[in-house]
Amino acid sequence: MALIGQGALILALLVAVYAAGAALWAATGHDRRFLASARRALWGVLALVLLADAIFLYALFTHDFTFMVVADTSSRALPTVYLITAWWGSQAGSLLLWVTILAVFGLLGLRSTRAALGELQPWMAMVLALIAGFFLVLLVVPASPFVTQPAPADGLGLNPALQNPYMALHPPSLYLGYVGLAIPFALAMAAMLAGRTDARWVVASRRWTLAAWGFLGIGMLLGAHWAYEEVGWGGFWAWDPVENAALMPWLVATAFLHSVMVQERKGMLKVWNIALIAGAFALSIFGTFLTRSGILSSIHAFVASDIGWYFMVGLGAILLGSLVLILWRLPLLRADQRIESVVSRESAFLFNNLLLVGLAFAVLWGVVFPLITEAVGQVRESVSTPFYEFFVLAFGLPMLLLMGAGPLIAWRRASWNSLRTTFMWPFAGGVLTGIVMLLFGLGSSWPGVAAGSICAFVTVTILSEFVRGTMARRRIAGEGTLTAFAHLVDRNRRRYGGYIVHLGVIVFVIGAIGASAYQTERQAVLAQGQSMQVGAFTLTSEGVERTRGPNFSERAAVLRVTRDGEQVGTLRPRSEEHT
Repeated sequence: MALIGQGALILALLVAVYAAGAALWAATGHDRRFLASARRALWGVLALVLLADAIFLYALFTHDFTFMVVADTSSRALPTVYLITAWWGSQAGSLLLWVTILAVFGLLGLRSTRAALGELQPWMAMVLALIAGFFLVLLVVPASPFVTQPAPADGLGLNPALQNPYMALHPPSLYLGYVGLAIPFALAMAAMLAGRTDARWVVASRRWTLAAWGFLGIGMLLGAHWAYEEVGWGGFWAWDPVENAALMPWLVATAFLHSVMVQERKGMLKVWNIALIAGAFALSIFGTFLTRSGILSSIHAFVASDIGWYFMVGLGAILLGSLVLILWRLPLLRADQRIESVVSRESAFLFNNLLLVGLAFAVLWGVVFPLITEAVGQVRESVSTPFYEFFVLAFGLPMLLLMGAGPLIAWRRASWNSLRTTFMWPFAGGVLTGIVMLLFGLGSSWPGVAAGSICAFVTVTILSEFVRGTMARRRIAGEGTLTAFAHLVDRNRRRYGGYIVHLGVIVFVIGAIGASAYQTERQAVLAQGQSMQVGAFTLTSEGVERTRGPNFSERAAVLRVTRDGEQVGTLRPRSEEHT
């Protein structure tokens, strides 16, 4: 079975190389019929990878411990649902999942753009085949899932921290986001290679980028909840290198989703859009590299290997190739129009891009700083949480402000009188919120007050847009309020859908403010029956509960929580270990 699986991966690599060559032959005008051959070859890659998947999953479910990966990540006592989790709990398995998703997304991407962007198809197929070939090289040479050994009596099992429903969904969601960015990247590179730098590739890539952005966001939220339960009691984000690796492409993809609107409407920011999507995909490769190379200490990096050098070569090829193409096509990327005023929606989008990219770069610097210090001074040093928090405040608060103000500023040029009229009530709402927070004793954190006030400003701004739009439709169409509201959103999905997303961001920011700016933290060692005071609450230790899972043991400290003598709940922070 292992030989068949390894043979399928080797054959898939050869077919991917052929697909890239056939697509290049078609793209350069030699014979367009080779494009169909390249497409069929990509179907062949998918079939061969699915065969390898089937063999790998069969080995996991039948506890075939002659497969080293199966022995390292599963055991006979492991619950069935987590046997699937063991697929991406290993380096080789996660890379196999990566290339499987890529093969599926690549064919879907080619199909979805076939009619509108036929001239880009050969170049797009070539780029996708090269990306697939790179990951197949990893699976064939340094990280094969089909390496065998004499079978032990049982496997080592899956890390207990990974045996969590949220962790079962968190990595696949992130991988869907990482891989999803390959499609808009391939479209951008194809547009550059073909010399088609109009907005058509942007329109085609927007939905793919939005889907990838959504999967990354969901993956980070699932990971945050997992961290809250398993890693840090009460914590949801620790600025771990691999957490940051998921955040960076999400930030850059967010900038791209805003920036494409300017290119579609005004023919501006063309270089920005190419650079942003190339950067987002490069950061997704970098995120996979951090997770799977073990080069940095991380609660997520469960493996250490020399696979990092392969990733560095691939990452260098992406960055260098993108830069060369941008410089080559620079004359075709000139803006059709110029920004006429600082007070305009175009300027707001540009400032938004600068802030998002600036924050992504600050996070990137924090991630690679230990590697730089080790290379220069032979001593690995790292940055701590205050470093990231400083830049979140420096870049995040202006971004929040732009999130409310940007959509209401006119294109081309806005007058100060119109701005004063538009933002009078939102500004009043923000100021009133700040005053209320101070009156309720929340002035201990000025960033918390500032963020809370800006959140109120943005919320009032967005709600006023819904109200104005609904009232206008009622007057024009004579509809009822609910019907007018439904038709308003349905006929302007991009605009009002964006507002809803912004409201979701506000909800998250309010939660983050409460969990960070206004948290109360105390440490104490409690014997059974002893108590400690945390704010208005009293925590009393009622001892330790010990339970056993199928392949791990668990200890939970039972803490009774009371307020003014009345019990309000029971906490059970726990730790797990292999048995």
